[in-house]
Amino acid sequence: MQQNIFTVTQLNGSIKQLLETEFGHIWLVGEISNFSCPVSGHWYLTLKDEHAQVRCAMFRMKNLRVAFRPQNGLQVLVRASVSLYEPRGDYQVIIESMQLAGEGVLQQQFEALKNKLSHQGWFDPSHKKSLPTFIRRIGVITSSNGAALQDILSVLQRRDPTLEVIIYPSLVQGKEAAGEIVKMIELANRRQECEVLIVGRGGGSLEDLWCFNEEVVAQAIYYSSLPIVSAVGHEVDFTIADFVADIRAATPSAAAELVSRDRQEWIRRLSQLQNRTNLAFDRLWNDKLSGFAHLNTRLNAQNPLRIWQQQHKLLSILQQRLARAMTNLLAMSSTKFARLSDRLHQQQPQQKLRGQQQQLNQMQRRLQKVCRIIVTHQQNKLEKIMIKLDQSALSHQLARYKKDHKYLQQRLRIAMVAKLRQRQQQFQSICLQLDNLSPLNVLSRGYSVTLDSQGRALINPQAVKIGEKITTTLSQGEIVSEVTAIYH
Repeated sequence: MQQNIFTVTQLNGSIKQLLETEFGHIWLVGEISNFSCPVSGHWYLTLKDEHAQVRCAMFRMKNLRVAFRPQNGLQVLVRASVSLYEPRGDYQVIIESMQLAGEGVLQQQFEALKNKLSHQGWFDPSHKKSLPTFIRRIGVITSSNGAALQDILSVLQRRDPTLEVIIYPSLVQGKEAAGEIVKMIELANRRQECEVLIVGRGGGSLEDLWCFNEEVVAQAIYYSSLPIVSAVGHEVDFTIADFVADIRAATPSAAAELVSRDRQEWIRRLSQLQNRTNLAFDRLWNDKLSGFAHLNTRLNAQNPLRIWQQQHKLLSILQQRLARAMTNLLAMSSTKFARLSDRLHQQQPQQKLRGQQQQLNQMQRRLQKVCRIIVTHQQNKLEKIMIKLDQSALSHQLARYKKDHKYLQQRLRIAMVAKLRQRQQQFQSICLQLDNLSPLNVLSRGYSVTLDSQGRALINPQAVKIGEKITTTLSQGEIVSEVTAIYH
């Protein structure tokens, strides 16, 4: 018997032909994983289920007709052919067409609606309402015979039995469930019987929870005036209602925990608040007592009788100070007036003229005295010289001395006359200047000086008032007038 010997290439080629011939085109369902799209545009991915996986490829000309973008985790239904990649000997599936299958379609719809509502701002935290601080009545929208309702009631009974619960029964699965949930939300908003709503159900598959992914339910939650807590499925389950609701609870029991008050915790908080209230009251009482004492002290300090006595005493002191000040001011004014009168008397032209005349007379007497002294001295000196001459018998020197004596007498007489004339001229010049500066001389030319009632010279008409008396000094007398008009 002759055995067939294959090369690896022959073996892979035979297997490829066998697979393609035997299977032809098949329909295959699975979950996408390890998806990649290189620059060539071909798609490479793995389809898997719970127990196995197979490598797949979809060439560029085929994947252009696919209406969605494949993502890892999507369930798809593909039409493909079974083949073998000869260079590596890898078994693979060549995909001809692809469409969403089962939950993959629902997941695609879920993502599309989620993106749409997110862009519309329905998930924005600024639109979400906060829960009331004190909740007295809670509304629950769920199945009346579901386990979720029993879980909620059990938690509420344990944490706060005083809370009232209003049940709005509704389907939570199936095609009609979304409409009933919307009706119950609208009914609760119309009745306004409760402060907060819990909308939810227990866990399940994506199809079971799909009514909470409907846009009409999301719209009813968004426009609800009551705060809504979404409690759908288990902690890993997320629905559109969770994103739109004001608060998302992981489970129905967690929702009951959120909206209820722990009785023991509230008792503890109440005790704390009572203690704080007592402390605040004690502090307020002490503050009021201190304020009362302070006001009482201020009232005593501001007693009208005491204030009047203090003011009266101060007034007496001020009157005494005013009297002393007026006396001192009057004395100072009198002294100043006397000093000014003396200065004025000394500065009068006649007084100055008499002073200059006295000085001139004194100078003239002094000059005459000096001249007599000089003459006497010269005569004594001459007598001494004559005696010496007589004793020396020098006639010619005597004649010369006599001549010198005569000459000196003439010079002395001339100098005395010149000095006297100079002094007289100076005296006349001074008299002329004083005469020119004399107010009497100015008054003699037709001018006058007007004084107010205080004796001050008037240079501005604003310094007097209507009805005031003024005095006008002329060259040969005074005129007393009364002001009847003032012109500026």
